[in-house]
Amino acid sequence: MHDVVIVGAGAAGLMAACVAAARGRDVLLLEKMDQAGRKLRITGKGRCNLTNTNTLRDTLPHIGSDSRWIRNAYGRFFNRELMQFFEERGVALTVERGNRVYPASGKALDIFLALINELESRDNVTIRKNATVKKIETLGSQATAVVLQNGERIACRHIVLATGGLSYPTTGSTGAGYRMAAELGHTVVEPRPALVALKCAEPIPDDLIGFQLKNVQLTLRDAGATGKPLFVSGVGEMTFCDDGLDGPIVLSASRIATRPLHEGRPLTAHLDLKPGLTPDQLDKRLQTDLAANGTRIFNDALRLWLPAELIPLALKQLHIEYYKRLHQINGDERRRLGRWLKDVTFTLTGTHDWNEAIVTQGGIALGEVNPISMESKLVNGLYLIGELLDLDADTGGYNLQLAFSTGHAAGMAV
Repeated sequence: MHDVVIVGAGAAGLMAACVAAARGRDVLLLEKMDQAGRKLRITGKGRCNLTNTNTLRDTLPHIGSDSRWIRNAYGRFFNRELMQFFEERGVALTVERGNRVYPASGKALDIFLALINELESRDNVTIRKNATVKKIETLGSQATAVVLQNGERIACRHIVLATGGLSYPTTGSTGAGYRMAAELGHTVVEPRPALVALKCAEPIPDDLIGFQLKNVQLTLRDAGATGKPLFVSGVGEMTFCDDGLDGPIVLSASRIATRPLHEGRPLTAHLDLKPGLTPDQLDKRLQTDLAANGTRIFNDALRLWLPAELIPLALKQLHIEYYKRLHQINGDERRRLGRWLKDVTFTLTGTHDWNEAIVTQGGIALGEVNPISMESKLVNGLYLIGELLDLDADTGGYNLQLAFSTGHAAGMAV
C-alpha cells in the first residue's frame, strides 16, 4: 500500500512527486517509457523555457480555456517560487527576451536532472520505468489501485494522473490518461494539436521555405468575414515552411486557429510587413521613394521595401509589371503595393499534426477538477494534472509553468 502512485514522469508528475516526497509521503512514480522526462528534455528545442517572469495579471491573458481556474494554484506556486525551487537545487537561471526564463546552461537536461536527482536521493520514492498503467480501480467513488498492462495491481491511497496530452507521441504522450479518466466518468474536451504550424492553400515558393521574417504582425480572420479579428499578434517573428506558416507569432495564433480549422471553418491569415507605419504613413513613404528612384525597375526597386526572398511572391500577387520604371507606377498601383505590404493574405486549411504540436488543446474538463487540490470531483483520491487538463497557453514558458504549478498543487494535497 503506497501513499501515492503518480502515473507519468513528465514535468507535472516529477514536480508532484518531489513535493509529495518532501512532505514525507511514500511515493511510487510509474513511467511507461524506458526513460523519465523525455518531453521535458527536448522542450524549447532542448533549452527548456521553464517559465516567464510576467506578473499574474499579465500572464493570465496568455492562458486558454478558463484562465481564472489556475489562479489559486498560481497564488501558492508561481514563477518566483518555481525559479527558487530550481536555484536551490543548483540550477542557475537566466531571463531572456520576452521575460522568458531558461537554465543558464541552455540545457533542458539540467531541469530534468534537478527533479530526478531530488527523487533518487529520497528513501521514500520508488521510480519504475517500462510500467504501463492500464486502468484505475475504484471502490464506490474512491480510487483504490492502479492496474498495470501486465495485470499487476498496486494498491494506494492517492493516484495522480500525469500522463500528458497527445503532442510528441514518441515521448510517450499517447492519450491514455484521457481514456482512463473517461472510464471513470470524466468529460474529455476533444484534444487538438496546438502551438503548431498552420497549412496554407497557397503554394509557398521554394525560395521562401525556411525564410524568417522579423518585426511583422499576424491577424487571423474568418474567411470572408469583415468583423472583429479572431487574433492579432504582437510584432514578432514568423517562418515560412513547405506548406504554410510557422514561427513564434504563428504558434501563438494556432491556439485560436486549431478549433475552427479542425471543424472545417476556413480562416485567413493576414501579415502586416510594416506594422510600425499606418496606411497613410506608408503611402507617403512610398510616394517619396517612388519619386526619388524614378528610373529604377520595379522588380529591382522592391528591395526598398522587402527582403529579396519575398519579391517573387510580391510580383505574383501584386500583378504589377516587373520591368516598369518607378516613375511609371500610377496611383492605383502604388496604393495596391501599400495595401499588400500591410496585408499579405493566406488562406488557412489546417494544422500540422501531433508529431509537431508543442502542446495539446482540450483535455479533461476543468469544471470536474478541484482547482485548489487538483483532485477529481467525481473520484475521491484521484488527481489530474499537467497537459491532461483542458488548459493550454501561448509560447513563452507559460505551458511548463502550468505543468509545474498543477503538479505542485497535487503534491501538496495528497
